[in-house]
Formats: sequence, structure tokens, C-alpha cells
Amino acid sequence: MKRRDFLKKVGVGTAAAAAATTIGAPAVIAKKSYRWKMVTTWPPKLPVLQDGAERLAKRIDTLSGGKLKIDVYAGGELIPPLGTFDAVSKGTVQAGSGAAYYWAGKETATQWFSAVPFGLNAQGMSAWFHGGNGLKLWEETYAPFNLVPRPGGSTGVQMGGWFNKKINSISDYKGLKMRIPGLGGKVVAKAGGTVVLTPGGEIFTNLERGVIDATEWVGPYHDLRMGFYEAAKYYYYPGWHEPGTYLEYMFNKKAYDSLPKDLQQIVDSACMESEQWTLAQFDANNGAALQTLITKHHVQLLRFPEQVLKDLRKLADEVVEAEAAKTKQATKVNADFQNFRKVVGTWGTVSERAYYDIIQKNYPLSR
Repeated sequence: MKRRDFLKKVGVGTAAAAAATTIGAPAVIAKKSYRWKMVTTWPPKLPVLQDGAERLAKRIDTLSGGKLKIDVYAGGELIPPLGTFDAVSKGTVQAGSGAAYYWAGKETATQWFSAVPFGLNAQGMSAWFHGGNGLKLWEETYAPFNLVPRPGGSTGVQMGGWFNKKINSISDYKGLKMRIPGLGGKVVAKAGGTVVLTPGGEIFTNLERGVIDATEWVGPYHDLRMGFYEAAKYYYYPGWHEPGTYLEYMFNKKAYDSLPKDLQQIVDSACMESEQWTLAQFDANNGAALQTLITKHHVQLLRFPEQVLKDLRKLADEVVEAEAAKTKQATKVNADFQNFRKVVGTWGTVSERAYYDIIQKNYPLSR
């Protein structure tokens, strides 16, 4: 009897343990895995921009323990570069990388989330997104398109662009065919130029063949790699049109909402990490690239004349006001942007500007 009782107890214990294991298993096994596709507007292997999208995918894979994997495709590999917005919006793919001003044709307000001529620099844009209403307004703007936007980092103040003729007065923009997107492009158009919007991978060929007379892209680090110095004579600064251009990651809302909360937070955190990483890469590499352009390739580095900048700023104010009046959302976004710029601008004058004035006096630009 004792032996029989013992076997009964063992049987019950074994069954209970098996039941507990079975009941507990779904908590681990049923944790769903996801496989997404991301398309970008960037050329293959483009440092920081395409690299950043691929880096983001790897970070999300690592942080999620492999629960969310993202396959990244450069512009043209799966979707045409400027088809990114529609592809993510429709759910053809789950994610995208680009710049919000590319989508002005969808909603005028998108341009403010990338760059405003003579507007906020990278530090100011980041403050607007994370310390003001910028990101909230961005999400509100993208919601009708079934998209969830996230800041993807800034290029910092860009260069003014590559030209095949000198810009001595505002009249030199008349008839100029220039690749320049966003609000800056509308300023050039108002000055009499013809704006041509082409993806990054097509710029050099268009410049070399005379399809365009001038182009802006980003800054020395990228411009050196793109070889623009072989197709244009003059390299102008400062980048009045894009003083702190922000990039973006966008996610199909249905796909984003389908993720459990922990994976959503991993996506958001990885995007914010990428935001910091992106600006750091440009700041770290632009200086050396500029010196290479000047010393090795003998690029003529020119500053826009003061009167040209004054004229461009006047036109920029007119363009921003006109664009802001096009839609209710643009009016709302611009009002918040302008108010925030006034708030941070006062502090910037007594901090950043004063400091840079000292730096310029003691460490003038070397050529």
C-alpha cells in the first residue's frame, strides 16, 4: 500500500508539473515576432542617412531580442525614392525614412517639420519637438495619412549649395535651374529661379549634364562623397534655406499600433538614439571633408553677399506667410513654430550667438 500511495503521489506531482509547464508556456512561446520592411528616399550606402536607417533596424532587432526585425531598402530598390510616403501610408511597407518637406504636396504643414528658411537650428528644432509642441503637431499632421512620425536627427546647418555661376545679387537667381526642396525651394522660385526636385541619387548626373545649374544637398561630408566638386565651380555658405534640417522615420499607424507596448517603446527609444547619433556624425565629419574640398580639390568656397541674404530673408518671410495660409494645419503649425522661435531666440542671442562671435574672432575660417 505504501508503494502504491507513493506512485500515486508521484503521478499527481508529475501531472501537476506538466500542467504548470504547459500553462506557463504560452506566456513565453506566444510572444509574437514581427518582420517589417522599411523603404528610404536615400541612395544605397549613403553615410549617415541610409546608414542611419540600417543602424536603426539593427538596434531595434537587438533591443527587442529579435522580436522585431526590419529589412531596409534604399531608394529605388523596392519603391521609388519619392514614393516612400505613399508606400508607408498605404501599408505596402511598414516603415520609411526621408525628410518631411518632400511631402508638401500632401499637406503644406509637413515642411515645418524639416526646415524653415532662416528658422531654427538643430538644437532649436530638437527643443521644439521634445520640449515644445513640435512632435505633437507632427503626429497630428500625419494622422490623416495613417502615419506615425518620429524625428530622425538633424544634418545641422547645411551649406548654401553648389553653383556654376556666382551669386552677386538676388537677380542672379532669375532663370537659375536649381535642385532645392521645401520652403527654401519656394524662396528660390520667388526670386525667379526654376526649382527641380530630384532624389539624391540623380543629382550629380543632372548637374553634370546641365539639367540643373545649381544644387544643394547637405554639407561637406556628403557633398565630397557625391563628387559635386567635379560638376560645379562654386560652393556657397551659409545654408540659409536649411539651418537645422530634420530627417524623419515614419511608421504605418496600423502596423505601429499592432505592436505590444514594449516594442513600441523600443522603436521610439531607438529613433531617439538615432536622432542623437545622426547630428553627431555630421558634426564629427563635416570639418575634415570641408578641408579636403578646399585643399585637395581646390573648391572655391564663397559666402553669400550680405545684400543677397537680406533679400532672401525678405522673400523667405513672404513665402512662409503665404504657405502657412494654404491650409488650417499649416497655419496652426506655423503659429506655434514662430512663437517657439521667439522664445528660444532671445536666449540664443545671449548664449550661442555671443559665444560664436568670440570663436570667429579668435579662430577665423581657414582656407
